Amino acid sequence: MNLRRVILRRVILRRVILRRGKPGGNLGRWAGSLSGGVNERLRSLGKRPFTPVRTPRLTVRPVVHPRLILAALAFCGVLVSVSQTIVVPLLPVLPGITHSPPADVTWLITVTLLTGAVFTPLLGRAGDMYGKRRVLLIALASMVIGSLLCASSSDLTVLIVGRAFQGAAVAVVPLGISILRDELPPGRVIPAIAMMSATLGVGAAFGIPAATLVVEYANWHTMFWINLGLGLLDIVLVLLIVPESAVRSRGRFDILGAVGLSAFLVCLLLAVSKSSSWSTTTVIGLYAIAVLMVPLWGWYELRTKSPLVDLRVSAKPAVLFTNLGALLIGFAFYANSLSTAQLVQEPTWTGYGLGESIVVSGLCLLPGGVAMVLLSPVSARISNARGPRFTLTIASVLMAAGYVVRLFTTSNVAGIVIGATVVSAGTAVAYSALPALIMHAVPVTETAAANGLNTLMRTIGSAICSTVVATVLANITITDGGRVAPALAAYRIVFVVAGIAAVVAAGLALLIPVRRAEPVYEVVRT
Repeated sequence: MNLRRVILRRVILRRVILRRGKPGGNLGRWAGSLSGGVNERLRSLGKRPFTPVRTPRLTVRPVVHPRLILAALAFCGVLVSVSQTIVVPLLPVLPGITHSPPADVTWLITVTLLTGAVFTPLLGRAGDMYGKRRVLLIALASMVIGSLLCASSSDLTVLIVGRAFQGAAVAVVPLGISILRDELPPGRVIPAIAMMSATLGVGAAFGIPAATLVVEYANWHTMFWINLGLGLLDIVLVLLIVPESAVRSRGRFDILGAVGLSAFLVCLLLAVSKSSSWSTTTVIGLYAIAVLMVPLWGWYELRTKSPLVDLRVSAKPAVLFTNLGALLIGFAFYANSLSTAQLVQEPTWTGYGLGESIVVSGLCLLPGGVAMVLLSPVSARISNARGPRFTLTIASVLMAAGYVVRLFTTSNVAGIVIGATVVSAGTAVAYSALPALIMHAVPVTETAAANGLNTLMRTIGSAICSTVVATVLANITITDGGRVAPALAAYRIVFVVAGIAAVVAAGLALLIPVRRAEPVYEVVRT
């Protein structure tokens, strides 16, 4: 057998195995024996032996319509956002229900902020590494467990644990955004992520009114049972409709980085949320620990091979200014929700209060939720035409304009609703633009982690806002015959501060570098 014939048989053998060979079959065994003879001849001629190639087994996934994927994921986002806010109308009555002081009841909000802030970046990174749908299901299961605990008990400790589980589910939104980027055609990505991102605001806008109706006309446990049932439905929909993304990042999960980031966030958010109720020494100590941990954690993250947060990418102007803008947008949005719900309930003896019921206060937020749903597609069109940087800028300006309206419309329900709706409209447009900016600036294998960090910044902004609003309303008051209530000036200060935050967010948006060409969202499956 000469060398030419050996090479020819080698080529034929490779083609046969690649096209028809199956391990363990007759053709596979024949190819194995034939390759052995070829290799012996090649070795005798001093040539490299031939290694048969086993073709990878191709799996064909069923094609799911993009709208179904978007609908399932948007339902997840709205439900998770609702679960974060449904306890707000209960805060005035929970001290009596749980036989606990009001300071302890506020942990039902604090613990949700803490677990949401801690788990959002962690689960985002885990989704990039181990599968986004898999981690999404874990987050939904956490919400279901939390709803079950809250629905089945009136004990404050159990309620706090349940709320902690519900808080961890906030990671659903950045995970859903990343799945949409991986699975949808390029032309549908920006509109889809606009809708998915807006679910954070939409759920809050619809959740509070729904919760007020349940509290007014049914047992308060009912809303948690409803949330539980819808959560189980959500899990089934994800299993049936949402495919697992094939885009993965390599490396090991950064456990030490996760511990460091979690410790920093716990210290920071506890100091922020409890600054008005804990001693000054304790709060300053928590701030000091948080500040000291930043350089240590950053030093470690810059030197590890697979960091939890890629600080080099996060330091890019496109990512840095977007995240800072997200913090301020989160602040401005939460101020709108907190002030609206309380302002319309202030008693008439204050001279400005309307004395409306808790149901009316919740319904005042409903037009804002409708505006957010309607404007999310509009935001996507603006981003496609002018870029998400332009969209974020005009959204921030719109929010600031809404607070200007709110300064002069505190005397009637219609004026309050108009001002709150304008702010909500700006929030919808801003929330839709933020993930598009992030995904333009980070690698495709880090989208869940990067969006998780962006969502974290919104959460921190909301936590800071909650403390600022509570402090202002508690310290600028009026009295009448032993009765105490916030002064109208306190609400106007809140509006001014939130409006300034929106203006600064617009300025940060202008600092984001302009992209000459929008990227094409292509996913290479390996």
